[in-house]
Amino acid sequence: MNNKHHIVVVGGGAGGLELVTQLGKKLGKKHKARVTLVDSGLTHVWKPLLHEVASGSLDVSTNEINYRAHARKHHYEFQLGRMSGLDRSRKQLVIAPFHDEEGREVVPERRIDYDTLVIAVGSTANDFGTPGAQEHCLFLDSLKQARRFHNLLLNAFLRMNHEALQGNPHNLNISIIGAGATGVELAAELRLASRELPVYGMNHLQSSDVSISVIEAADRILPALPGRLSAAATRELERQKVQVLTGQPVSEVRADSLLMKDGTELPSQMTIWAAGIKAPAFLAELDGLETNRGNQLVVDQTLQTTQDADIYAFGDCAACPQPDSERPVPPRAQAAHQQADALFKTLCNRFEGKPAVPFIYNDHGSLINFSKYTTVGNLMGNLSGRSMYIEGKVARLFYVSLYRMHQVALHGFLRTGVIWLMDKVSRAMHPRLKLH
Repeated sequence: MNNKHHIVVVGGGAGGLELVTQLGKKLGKKHKARVTLVDSGLTHVWKPLLHEVASGSLDVSTNEINYRAHARKHHYEFQLGRMSGLDRSRKQLVIAPFHDEEGREVVPERRIDYDTLVIAVGSTANDFGTPGAQEHCLFLDSLKQARRFHNLLLNAFLRMNHEALQGNPHNLNISIIGAGATGVELAAELRLASRELPVYGMNHLQSSDVSISVIEAADRILPALPGRLSAAATRELERQKVQVLTGQPVSEVRADSLLMKDGTELPSQMTIWAAGIKAPAFLAELDGLETNRGNQLVVDQTLQTTQDADIYAFGDCAACPQPDSERPVPPRAQAAHQQADALFKTLCNRFEGKPAVPFIYNDHGSLINFSKYTTVGNLMGNLSGRSMYIEGKVARLFYVSLYRMHQVALHGFLRTGVIWLMDKVSRAMHPRLKLH
Protein backbone atom coordinates (compact mmCIF):
# COMPACT_ATOMS: atom_id res chain seq x y z
CA MET A 1 0.00 0.00 0.00
CA ASN A 2 1.32 3.46 -0.92
CA ASN A 3 1.34 5.67 2.20
CA LYS A 4 2.73 8.76 0.51
CA HIS A 5 0.68 11.95 0.72
CA HIS A 6 -1.66 11.81 -2.27
CA ILE A 7 -2.37 15.02 -4.20
CA VAL A 8 -5.20 14.63 -6.70
CA VAL A 9 -5.82 17.31 -9.34
CA VAL A 10 -9.12 17.08 -11.23
CA GLY A 11 -9.02 18.76 -14.64
CA GLY A 12 -6.19 18.77 -17.16
CA GLY A 13 -6.80 22.21 -18.63
CA ALA A 14 -4.24 24.97 -18.88
CA GLY A 15 -3.87 25.45 -15.12
CA GLY A 16 -4.41 21.86 -14.00
CA LEU A 17 -1.83 20.37 -16.34
CA GLU A 18 0.72 23.04 -15.49
CA LEU A 19 0.18 22.34 -11.78
CA VAL A 20 0.63 18.56 -11.95
CA THR A 21 3.69 19.05 -14.15
CA GLN A 22 5.34 21.22 -11.50
CA LEU A 23 4.23 18.99 -8.64
CA GLY A 24 5.45 15.89 -10.45
CA LYS A 25 8.92 17.34 -10.97
CA LYS A 26 9.16 18.76 -7.44
CA LEU A 27 7.41 16.13 -5.29
CA GLY A 28 6.67 13.10 -7.46
CA LYS A 29 10.19 12.70 -8.83
CA LYS A 30 11.68 12.90 -5.34
CA HIS A 31 9.06 10.48 -3.94
CA LYS A 32 7.85 13.09 -1.45
CA ALA A 33 4.26 12.74 -2.60
CA ARG A 34 2.07 10.85 -5.02
CA VAL A 35 0.52 13.13 -7.67
CA THR A 36 -2.48 12.11 -9.79
CA LEU A 37 -4.30 13.92 -12.57
CA VAL A 38 -7.93 13.02 -13.33
CA ASP A 39 -9.49 14.08 -16.63
CA SER A 40 -12.37 12.90 -18.81
CA GLY A 41 -10.26 13.07 -21.98
CA LEU A 42 -7.06 11.41 -23.10
CA THR A 43 -5.38 14.52 -24.48
CA HIS A 44 -4.90 18.20 -23.68
CA VAL A 45 -5.33 21.12 -26.05
CA TRP A 46 -4.97 24.71 -24.89
CA LYS A 47 -8.57 25.94 -24.74
CA PRO A 48 -7.90 29.35 -26.38
CA LEU A 49 -6.96 27.38 -29.53
CA LEU A 50 -10.28 25.54 -29.90
CA HIS A 51 -11.74 28.14 -32.26
CA GLU A 52 -8.77 27.52 -34.58
CA VAL A 53 -9.44 23.78 -34.44
CA ALA A 54 -13.09 24.47 -35.30
CA SER A 55 -12.24 26.57 -38.35
CA GLY A 56 -9.51 24.17 -39.51
CA SER A 57 -6.62 26.62 -39.24
CA LEU A 58 -4.99 24.46 -36.55
CA ASP A 59 -4.16 20.78 -36.99
CA VAL A 60 -4.83 19.52 -33.48
CA SER A 61 -2.76 16.35 -33.96
CA THR A 62 0.44 18.41 -33.75
CA ASN A 63 -0.69 20.47 -30.75
CA GLU A 64 -2.39 18.02 -28.38
CA ILE A 65 -0.63 16.40 -25.43
CA ASN A 66 -1.31 12.81 -24.45
CA TYR A 67 -1.85 12.72 -20.69
CA ARG A 68 -0.45 9.23 -20.19
CA ALA A 69 2.78 9.97 -22.05
CA HIS A 70 3.17 13.35 -20.34
CA ALA A 71 2.50 11.78 -16.91
CA ARG A 72 5.20 9.17 -17.39
CA LYS A 73 7.74 11.80 -18.35
CA HIS A 74 6.85 14.21 -15.54
CA HIS A 75 6.43 11.81 -12.62
CA TYR A 76 2.70 11.91 -11.97
CA GLU A 77 -0.13 9.42 -12.56
CA PHE A 78 -3.12 9.78 -14.86
CA GLN A 79 -6.65 8.49 -14.30
CA LEU A 80 -9.19 8.66 -17.13
CA GLY A 81 -12.65 9.62 -15.94
CA ARG A 82 -15.12 12.36 -15.06
CA MET A 83 -15.54 13.46 -11.46
CA SER A 84 -19.18 13.05 -10.43
CA GLY A 85 -19.18 13.26 -6.64
CA LEU A 86 -17.24 13.73 -3.41
CA ASP A 87 -17.14 12.07 0.02
CA ARG A 88 -15.30 14.47 2.27
CA SER A 89 -15.58 12.33 5.41
CA ARG A 90 -13.71 9.47 3.71
CA LYS A 91 -11.59 11.85 1.60
CA GLN A 92 -12.62 10.19 -1.64
CA LEU A 93 -13.73 11.55 -5.00
CA VAL A 94 -16.20 9.64 -7.12
CA ILE A 95 -15.40 8.94 -10.78
CA ALA A 96 -18.37 8.26 -13.08
CA PRO A 97 -18.45 5.07 -15.18
CA PHE A 98 -16.55 5.32 -18.45
CA HIS A 99 -18.38 4.30 -21.64
CA ASP A 100 -17.15 3.73 -25.17
CA GLU A 101 -18.64 5.39 -28.26
CA GLU A 102 -21.33 2.69 -28.48
CA GLY A 103 -22.43 3.39 -24.92
CA ARG A 104 -20.99 0.20 -23.42
CA GLU A 105 -19.45 0.47 -19.97
CA VAL A 106 -15.68 0.07 -20.09
CA VAL A 107 -14.83 0.96 -16.48
CA PRO A 108 -17.45 1.07 -13.69
CA GLU A 109 -17.85 3.86 -11.16
CA ARG A 110 -14.87 4.01 -8.85
CA ARG A 111 -13.44 6.05 -5.98
CA ILE A 112 -10.02 7.61 -5.53
CA ASP A 113 -8.57 8.40 -2.11
CA TYR A 114 -6.87 11.76 -1.62
CA ASP A 115 -5.05 13.69 1.07
CA THR A 116 -5.12 16.98 -0.82
CA LEU A 117 -7.65 17.60 -3.58
CA VAL A 118 -7.42 20.33 -6.24
CA ILE A 119 -10.42 21.00 -8.48
CA ALA A 120 -9.66 22.72 -11.80
CA VAL A 121 -12.46 21.54 -14.08
CA GLY A 122 -12.79 24.80 -16.03
CA SER A 123 -16.10 26.05 -17.39
CA THR A 124 -18.85 25.35 -19.89
CA ALA A 125 -20.98 27.60 -22.06
CA ASN A 126 -23.79 29.50 -20.36
CA ASP A 127 -26.80 29.85 -22.63
CA PHE A 128 -28.79 31.70 -19.92
CA GLY A 129 -31.77 29.47 -20.61
CA THR A 130 -32.30 30.90 -24.10
CA PRO A 131 -35.00 28.84 -25.85
CA GLY A 132 -33.57 26.60 -28.58
CA ALA A 133 -29.92 27.19 -27.68
CA GLN A 134 -29.18 23.65 -26.52
CA GLU A 135 -31.02 22.11 -29.48
CA HIS A 136 -29.72 24.27 -32.31
CA CYS A 137 -26.40 25.87 -31.24
CA LEU A 138 -22.88 24.59 -31.61
CA PHE A 139 -20.52 25.05 -28.66
CA LEU A 140 -16.73 25.15 -28.30
CA ASP A 141 -16.19 23.92 -24.75
CA SER A 142 -14.14 20.87 -25.69
CA LEU A 143 -11.92 19.38 -28.36
CA LYS A 144 -14.73 16.97 -29.30
CA GLN A 145 -17.09 19.89 -29.95
CA ALA A 146 -14.46 21.79 -31.95
CA ARG A 147 -13.86 18.74 -34.17
CA ARG A 148 -17.58 18.29 -34.69
CA PHE A 149 -17.89 21.93 -35.72
CA HIS A 150 -15.05 21.54 -38.21
CA ASN A 151 -16.69 18.49 -39.83
CA LEU A 152 -20.02 20.31 -40.09
CA LEU A 153 -18.27 23.30 -41.67
CA LEU A 154 -16.56 21.13 -44.30
CA ASN A 155 -19.84 19.38 -45.09
CA ALA A 156 -21.60 22.74 -45.41
CA PHE A 157 -19.01 23.86 -47.98
CA LEU A 158 -19.36 20.58 -49.90
CA ARG A 159 -23.12 21.00 -49.98
CA MET A 160 -22.79 24.63 -51.12
CA ASN A 161 -20.37 23.67 -53.88
CA HIS A 162 -22.78 21.00 -55.15
CA GLU A 163 -25.69 23.45 -55.14
CA ALA A 164 -23.59 26.02 -57.00
CA LEU A 165 -22.67 23.39 -59.60
CA GLN A 166 -26.38 22.73 -60.12
CA GLY A 167 -27.08 26.43 -60.50
CA ASN A 168 -29.10 26.55 -57.27
CA PRO A 169 -28.94 29.14 -54.44
CA HIS A 170 -25.99 28.30 -52.23
CA ASN A 171 -25.57 30.91 -49.51
CA LEU A 172 -24.46 29.95 -45.98
CA ASN A 173 -25.35 32.14 -43.00
CA ILE A 174 -23.15 31.65 -39.93
CA SER A 175 -24.06 33.45 -36.69
CA ILE A 176 -21.88 33.77 -33.61
CA ILE A 177 -23.82 34.70 -30.48
CA GLY A 178 -21.47 36.54 -28.13
CA ALA A 179 -18.71 38.97 -29.06
CA GLY A 180 -16.14 38.23 -26.41
CA ALA A 181 -12.63 37.19 -27.38
CA THR A 182 -13.71 33.71 -28.56
CA GLY A 183 -16.56 34.99 -30.71
CA VAL A 184 -14.51 37.73 -32.34
CA GLU A 185 -11.52 35.51 -33.06
CA LEU A 186 -13.74 32.73 -34.39
CA ALA A 187 -15.38 35.16 -36.82
CA ALA A 188 -11.98 36.07 -38.28
CA GLU A 189 -10.97 32.41 -38.58
CA LEU A 190 -14.22 31.54 -40.34
CA ARG A 191 -13.74 34.38 -42.79
CA LEU A 192 -10.29 32.97 -43.57
CA ALA A 193 -11.85 29.52 -44.11
CA SER A 194 -14.42 31.00 -46.49
CA ARG A 195 -11.59 32.43 -48.59
CA GLU A 196 -9.23 29.45 -48.44
CA LEU A 197 -11.51 26.41 -48.76
CA PRO A 198 -12.87 27.29 -52.25
CA VAL A 199 -9.27 27.09 -53.52
CA TYR A 200 -9.13 23.35 -52.79
CA GLY A 201 -11.41 22.03 -55.50
CA MET A 202 -14.49 24.04 -54.52
CA ASN A 203 -14.01 26.55 -57.30
CA HIS A 204 -17.73 27.25 -57.65
CA LEU A 205 -17.74 29.06 -54.31
CA GLN A 206 -16.78 32.59 -53.35
CA SER A 207 -16.15 34.11 -49.95
CA SER A 208 -19.17 36.35 -50.46
CA ASP A 209 -21.37 33.23 -50.49
CA VAL A 210 -20.71 32.93 -46.75
CA SER A 211 -22.34 35.52 -44.49
CA ILE A 212 -20.80 35.77 -41.00
CA SER A 213 -22.51 37.72 -38.22
CA VAL A 214 -21.33 38.46 -34.69
CA ILE A 215 -24.18 39.26 -32.30
CA GLU A 216 -23.62 40.99 -28.95
CA ALA A 217 -26.29 41.97 -26.40
CA ALA A 218 -24.10 44.79 -25.02
CA ASP A 219 -23.68 48.10 -26.81
CA ARG A 220 -20.22 47.14 -28.14
CA ILE A 221 -18.19 44.01 -28.85
CA LEU A 222 -15.55 42.91 -26.33
CA PRO A 223 -17.51 44.67 -23.57
CA ALA A 224 -15.11 43.57 -20.82
CA LEU A 225 -12.12 45.19 -22.56
CA PRO A 226 -11.15 48.86 -23.09
CA GLY A 227 -13.25 50.86 -25.53
CA ARG A 228 -10.32 51.59 -27.84
CA LEU A 229 -9.66 47.87 -28.26
CA SER A 230 -13.35 47.24 -28.92
CA ALA A 231 -13.45 49.96 -31.59
CA ALA A 232 -10.34 48.58 -33.32
CA ALA A 233 -11.80 45.07 -33.29
CA THR A 234 -15.07 46.34 -34.79
CA ARG A 235 -13.23 48.08 -37.61
CA GLU A 236 -11.22 44.94 -38.39
CA LEU A 237 -14.29 42.69 -38.44
CA GLU A 238 -16.11 45.07 -40.76
CA ARG A 239 -13.03 45.20 -42.99
CA GLN A 240 -13.21 41.40 -43.21
CA LYS A 241 -16.90 41.62 -44.25
CA VAL A 242 -18.20 40.33 -40.93
CA GLN A 243 -21.52 41.82 -39.87
CA VAL A 244 -21.37 43.25 -36.33
CA LEU A 245 -24.68 43.52 -34.48
CA THR A 246 -24.53 45.14 -31.03
CA GLY A 247 -27.32 45.86 -28.57
CA GLN A 248 -29.09 42.84 -30.05
CA PRO A 249 -30.10 40.22 -27.45
CA VAL A 250 -31.19 36.88 -28.92
CA SER A 251 -34.54 35.75 -27.53
CA GLU A 252 -34.78 32.39 -29.33
CA VAL A 253 -32.59 30.11 -31.44
CA ARG A 254 -34.36 28.23 -34.22
CA ALA A 255 -33.17 25.53 -36.61
CA ASP A 256 -32.42 27.95 -39.45
CA SER A 257 -32.75 31.38 -37.87
CA LEU A 258 -32.42 33.58 -34.79
CA LEU A 259 -35.25 35.58 -33.26
CA MET A 260 -34.02 38.87 -31.82
CA LYS A 261 -35.54 40.62 -28.83
CA ASP A 262 -36.96 43.37 -31.06
CA GLY A 263 -38.83 40.74 -33.10
CA THR A 264 -36.60 40.67 -36.18
CA GLU A 265 -35.51 37.31 -37.55
CA LEU A 266 -31.99 36.62 -38.78
CA PRO A 267 -31.35 33.64 -41.09
CA SER A 268 -28.70 31.29 -39.68
CA GLN A 269 -27.87 27.78 -40.88
CA MET A 270 -24.96 27.44 -38.44
CA THR A 271 -25.19 29.09 -35.02
CA ILE A 272 -22.36 29.13 -32.50
CA TRP A 273 -22.93 30.08 -28.86
CA ALA A 274 -20.04 32.05 -27.37
CA ALA A 275 -21.95 34.42 -25.09
CA GLY A 276 -20.91 33.39 -21.60
CA ILE A 277 -19.54 30.71 -19.33
CA LYS A 278 -20.44 28.99 -16.09
CA ALA A 279 -18.83 26.34 -13.93
CA PRO A 280 -20.08 22.73 -14.32
CA ALA A 281 -23.35 22.08 -12.48
CA PHE A 282 -22.05 19.10 -10.46
CA LEU A 283 -19.86 21.43 -8.39
CA ALA A 284 -22.96 22.75 -6.61
CA GLU A 285 -23.57 19.24 -5.21
CA LEU A 286 -20.12 18.38 -3.85
CA ASP A 287 -20.81 17.34 -0.25
CA GLY A 288 -21.39 20.79 1.21
CA LEU A 289 -18.70 22.81 -0.54
CA GLU A 290 -19.76 26.45 -0.95
CA THR A 291 -20.63 27.62 -4.47
CA ASN A 292 -22.00 30.83 -5.98
CA ARG A 293 -24.86 31.32 -8.45
CA GLY A 294 -22.57 30.43 -11.36
CA ASN A 295 -21.69 27.04 -9.76
CA GLN A 296 -18.16 28.27 -8.97
CA LEU A 297 -16.52 26.93 -5.84
CA VAL A 298 -15.97 29.77 -3.39
CA VAL A 299 -12.34 29.94 -2.25
CA ASP A 300 -10.29 32.33 -0.17
CA GLN A 301 -7.27 34.21 -1.47
CA THR A 302 -5.04 31.14 -0.99
CA LEU A 303 -7.39 29.16 -3.33
CA GLN A 304 -8.52 27.01 -0.40
CA THR A 305 -12.23 26.18 -0.36
CA THR A 306 -14.18 27.83 2.43
CA GLN A 307 -15.55 24.57 3.87
CA ASP A 308 -12.55 22.22 3.67
CA ALA A 309 -8.89 22.98 4.34
CA ASP A 310 -7.76 20.00 2.27
CA ILE A 311 -9.60 21.00 -0.90
CA TYR A 312 -8.48 23.76 -3.28
CA ALA A 313 -9.97 25.08 -6.50
CA PHE A 314 -8.75 27.46 -9.18
CA GLY A 315 -9.31 28.58 -12.74
CA ASP A 316 -12.74 29.20 -14.26
CA CYS A 317 -14.47 26.91 -11.75
CA ALA A 318 -13.41 28.96 -8.70
CA ALA A 319 -14.51 32.34 -7.36
CA CYS A 320 -11.35 33.82 -5.86
CA PRO A 321 -11.51 37.22 -4.12
CA GLN A 322 -8.95 39.95 -4.63
CA PRO A 323 -7.90 42.73 -2.27
CA ASP A 324 -9.45 46.15 -2.95
CA SER A 325 -11.85 44.68 -5.51
CA GLU A 326 -15.47 43.61 -5.36
CA ARG A 327 -15.05 41.30 -8.35
CA PRO A 328 -13.37 37.88 -8.22
CA VAL A 329 -10.49 36.88 -10.48
CA PRO A 330 -11.70 36.88 -14.12
CA PRO A 331 -11.99 33.55 -15.96
CA ARG A 332 -8.98 33.95 -18.24
CA ALA A 333 -6.09 31.72 -19.27
CA GLN A 334 -3.49 34.08 -17.81
CA ALA A 335 -5.30 33.95 -14.44
CA ALA A 336 -5.25 30.12 -14.42
CA HIS A 337 -1.54 30.18 -15.27
CA GLN A 338 -0.79 32.55 -12.39
CA GLN A 339 -2.97 30.58 -9.98
CA ALA A 340 -1.21 27.33 -10.87
CA ASP A 341 2.12 28.92 -9.91
CA ALA A 342 0.75 30.26 -6.62
CA LEU A 343 -0.93 26.98 -5.68
CA PHE A 344 2.22 25.02 -6.50
CA LYS A 345 4.11 27.12 -3.95
CA THR A 346 1.32 26.71 -1.39
CA LEU A 347 1.22 22.92 -1.71
CA CYS A 348 5.00 22.66 -1.47
CA ASN A 349 4.92 24.91 1.61
CA ARG A 350 2.45 22.54 3.28
CA PHE A 351 5.09 19.84 3.30
CA GLU A 352 7.54 22.19 5.00
CA GLY A 353 5.14 23.67 7.53
CA LYS A 354 5.21 27.07 5.85
CA PRO A 355 2.20 29.37 5.29
CA ALA A 356 0.08 29.39 2.17
CA VAL A 357 0.78 31.91 -0.61
CA PRO A 358 -2.05 34.43 -1.14
CA PHE A 359 -2.93 34.77 -4.81
CA ILE A 360 -2.82 38.26 -6.32
CA TYR A 361 -3.91 38.54 -9.93
CA ASN A 362 -1.74 40.63 -12.23
CA ASP A 363 -3.60 41.66 -15.38
CA HIS A 364 -1.05 41.76 -18.20
CA GLY A 365 -3.59 43.00 -20.72
CA SER A 366 -5.58 41.41 -23.52
CA LEU A 367 -4.81 40.39 -27.09
CA ILE A 368 -7.31 39.64 -29.86
CA ASN A 369 -6.06 37.72 -32.89
CA PHE A 370 -7.77 38.12 -36.28
CA SER A 371 -6.31 35.00 -37.89
CA LYS A 372 -3.59 35.86 -40.44
CA TYR A 373 -4.93 39.39 -40.91
CA THR A 374 -3.81 41.26 -37.78
CA THR A 375 -3.70 41.24 -33.97
CA VAL A 376 -4.72 44.04 -31.62
CA GLY A 377 -4.44 44.37 -27.87
CA ASN A 378 -3.45 46.31 -24.82
CA LEU A 379 -0.56 45.57 -22.46
CA MET A 380 -0.63 46.65 -18.82
CA GLY A 381 2.43 48.52 -17.56
CA ASN A 382 3.81 46.89 -14.41
CA LEU A 383 5.13 50.18 -13.05
CA SER A 384 2.70 52.82 -14.25
CA GLY A 385 -0.45 50.65 -14.25
CA ARG A 386 -1.43 52.20 -17.56
CA SER A 387 -2.33 50.19 -20.64
CA MET A 388 -0.51 50.49 -23.96
CA TYR A 389 -2.36 49.82 -27.19
CA ILE A 390 -0.53 47.63 -29.71
CA GLU A 391 -1.43 46.10 -33.07
CA GLY A 392 0.03 44.33 -36.08
CA LYS A 393 3.18 42.21 -35.96
CA VAL A 394 4.20 43.35 -32.48
CA ALA A 395 0.81 42.37 -31.06
CA ARG A 396 0.94 39.07 -32.95
CA LEU A 397 4.33 38.30 -31.39
CA PHE A 398 2.93 38.82 -27.89
CA TYR A 399 -0.14 36.72 -28.75
CA VAL A 400 1.95 33.77 -29.93
CA SER A 401 4.20 34.09 -26.88
CA LEU A 402 1.23 33.35 -24.57
CA TYR A 403 0.90 29.86 -26.02
CA ARG A 404 4.65 29.33 -26.05
CA MET A 405 4.76 30.23 -22.33
CA HIS A 406 2.16 27.53 -21.71
CA GLN A 407 4.28 25.05 -23.66
CA VAL A 408 7.40 26.03 -21.71
CA ALA A 409 5.53 25.33 -18.45
CA LEU A 410 4.67 21.85 -19.73
CA HIS A 411 7.81 20.88 -21.67
CA GLY A 412 10.68 23.22 -20.75
CA PHE A 413 12.53 25.62 -23.04
CA LEU A 414 14.43 23.04 -25.11
CA ARG A 415 11.44 20.87 -26.04
CA THR A 416 9.33 23.96 -26.72
CA GLY A 417 12.00 25.18 -29.12
CA VAL A 418 11.86 21.85 -30.95
CA ILE A 419 8.04 22.00 -31.04
CA TRP A 420 8.20 25.54 -32.44
CA LEU A 421 10.57 24.37 -35.20
CA MET A 422 8.30 21.41 -36.01
CA ASP A 423 5.31 23.79 -36.23
CA LYS A 424 7.21 25.88 -38.78
CA VAL A 425 8.01 22.81 -40.88
CA SER A 426 4.43 21.54 -40.65
CA ARG A 427 2.96 24.87 -41.79
CA ALA A 428 5.34 24.93 -44.75
CA MET A 429 4.47 21.39 -45.87
CA HIS A 430 0.71 21.25 -45.25
CA PRO A 431 -2.29 23.28 -46.46
CA ARG A 432 -3.13 26.31 -44.39
CA LEU A 433 -6.47 24.75 -43.50
CA LYS A 434 -7.21 21.20 -42.36
CA LEU A 435 -9.29 19.65 -45.14
CA HIS A 436 -10.64 16.54 -43.41
